Amino acid sequence: MIYLTEKDILKAVSIDEMLDAIEASMYIYERKEFCMPQRLHVDHKGNTLLLMPCFTKDSFGTKLVTLFPRNPENNIPVLNGIMVLNDAQTGVPLALLNGPALTAIRTAAVGAVSIRHLAAEDTQSVGIVGAGVQGFHQAWLACSARNLMDIFIFDLYPEKSLALMEKLSKVVPHVKLHQATSVEELLEESQVVITATTSLEPVLPDKEELLAGKHFVGIGSYKPNMREFPKAIFNLLKTVFIDTDHALEESGDLIVPLRNNWIRQEQVMTLGRFLIENKPHDEVKEETTLFKSVGMALFDVCASKLIYEKAIQKGLGQKIIL
Repeated sequence: MIYLTEKDILKAVSIDEMLDAIEASMYIYERKEFCMPQRLHVDHKGNTLLLMPCFTKDSFGTKLVTLFPRNPENNIPVLNGIMVLNDAQTGVPLALLNGPALTAIRTAAVGAVSIRHLAAEDTQSVGIVGAGVQGFHQAWLACSARNLMDIFIFDLYPEKSLALMEKLSKVVPHVKLHQATSVEELLEESQVVITATTSLEPVLPDKEELLAGKHFVGIGSYKPNMREFPKAIFNLLKTVFIDTDHALEESGDLIVPLRNNWIRQEQVMTLGRFLIENKPHDEVKEETTLFKSVGMALFDVCASKLIYEKAIQKGLGQKIIL
């Protein structure tokens, strides 16, 4: 068994390889070529524990994640955890992977796959609302989905936007980075908008004229009481795209609109189903679109398998003897 650090994970695979693996996992999901129990979600004293197992034909794995919202007060990341990848035939552990790094890269890849298939082909600008860890990775991987020229960043704390800009400048030096002074400014300048916050209330204005004609990626809302999108956006949508069916039970950005009849159940479709039906994408890319992701263990297993195989080829990781 080997242990793979964040540096190992980033060295093992290219961004395009990760996007392809995540897209392939969406096909696996639609073909039901997996076994994935509902993830164990435990809330205790404001903190969250997630236990996420999944089996595929040739591997299985379990991710253990903790979310402690007050950790930044002690300079500790909100998200911590570890991923265990096993051989499907023997159950033998193959690798331990850094949980936060895996989560960050595969979640950003999910968002980037939606940009790859739903955003306008001429997209050159992306707006990021929420300058945290996921905001960084979403912006970075979005640059592999489209030929971006500009990234606009907004956060309630301006110093976080500046820190994110500095970090992004090292991985996408060819892209112009801008600190938006308001969400309205960000919307006016961006063709794709990615929300990566833990807000309980919509972070975008309830104004259709500012929202129309864009592709939105919702990453932050992973609980029923969390919302990032206002009512106005749902008036503009023909279809709401999701990464997995259980998103309908987990995210307030889906629960509230369905409960209030802002959208109908038949308007909701997994991105994998859209891809597997092989319908023409050109028309969708001209519409206002929303992709809502809450993640699933299948993404982790498929991403981990790719990372492990590439790491072995490149001699990465620290061997662990059990």
